[in-house]
Amino acid sequence: MRRTLALLLCLALVPPGARAAEAPERAVDPHAAHVRFHFQDLEMDFVFGSLILGAATNHGCEIGEAFATAARITDGDAASWQAEWIRTAALVQARGEQSLAAGHAVSAREQFLRACYYYRAAMVSMLPDDPRLRDTARKSRSLLLRAGKLMTPPLEYVEIPFGKTKMPGVFRKAAPGKAPAKTLIMIGGAETFVEDQFFYIAPQAFERGYNFLTVDLPGQGLLPLEGQFFRPAMDKPLRAVVDYALSRKDVDRKRLAMYGISSGGGFAPQAAQHDKRITAVVMNNCVVDAGIGVAKMAVATVTPEAMATWSSFKLQTNEGVAWRFGLDPRDLNGLVKANEGFSFDPPRVSAPAFILVSSGEYGSPEIARQTEQCITTLGSAEKRLVVTPADEGAVNHCVMENRSLMSQEVFDWLDRVFR
Repeated sequence: MRRTLALLLCLALVPPGARAAEAPERAVDPHAAHVRFHFQDLEMDFVFGSLILGAATNHGCEIGEAFATAARITDGDAASWQAEWIRTAALVQARGEQSLAAGHAVSAREQFLRACYYYRAAMVSMLPDDPRLRDTARKSRSLLLRAGKLMTPPLEYVEIPFGKTKMPGVFRKAAPGKAPAKTLIMIGGAETFVEDQFFYIAPQAFERGYNFLTVDLPGQGLLPLEGQFFRPAMDKPLRAVVDYALSRKDVDRKRLAMYGISSGGGFAPQAAQHDKRITAVVMNNCVVDAGIGVAKMAVATVTPEAMATWSSFKLQTNEGVAWRFGLDPRDLNGLVKANEGFSFDPPRVSAPAFILVSSGEYGSPEIARQTEQCITTLGSAEKRLVVTPADEGAVNHCVMENRSLMSQEVFDWLDRVFR
């Protein structure tokens, strides 16, 4: 049952006591696994269930392959996780090579897509000094691009200049020809690669007639290896992304949406605040002020003694995030200061705006507070909030475990706005 509020606010099945005014103050854990999929280690289980299994609907995973791999992994062990996903990726890639050599393009494409994302999965707990990181990332991207050549229209590799670097990404036209089409720019968060955004939503965009564009921003993908870390003014690299999109004749200038997930739920509206060429913005979830949010997380006060009790998987995934902000990987407390200034001013966002948040995350007092601050003060004449329901399996971070429901909400809203 849903309660419709003013301002097109749609809140669904929020558990009793989950609203900010009613819930006790507690640490925010955006990666909390609200439903256990396989592993006892909660961080590993979240990544397995939400990131990997969630990608099945978008051709990034096969359930049998995923559980066969999980069965070989030592619970909580980063090295075991890495080795087994690389092993599965290589097996699936080999199948794809066989199909391609025999002229079976569809089979090759599907195998290459899954192998791509299995290599990506292996990198989740790799640290920057791991000599396999760069090579594994290159294998993953190469397979995405090879699969993309077998699509119609094909997936294009792009590099967008920004300062002294180039932001790598992919673009796919909605349809053959030069006709301008509505376009989705997909933006990830603090741990993401282009591949994550592709398998999060790209096939859903293709099926609905949208051009699709996503890139690694400074801080994402392998750009930190070049010294390109996250910085508060994320609207500046995103302006370069919009410049590129609008340089194409196949992009409709009046129907250009930007969708940000996780930390990208702050990057996208910050870009929309400063760049009025963005004609619709989607946040999942809304991050009005990342510094305040991170200050409420466990990393803000975690001690070396506590970190020593963590699994190697949990430790290394958290250290990888610190590195992406230019910190010593062990300086998790430093993430609070590093996130200061990552904010936007909702009243200055005038484009149509949609906030999507899972019921599990909305149970966090701080996430609920920032969400409600945003929806009530947005300068947009058209704005909407949807909290996805727990009883439809849409409870984890960024609704990753139910991407069909997420895509339905996002694209049904965009289709109406762009009508």
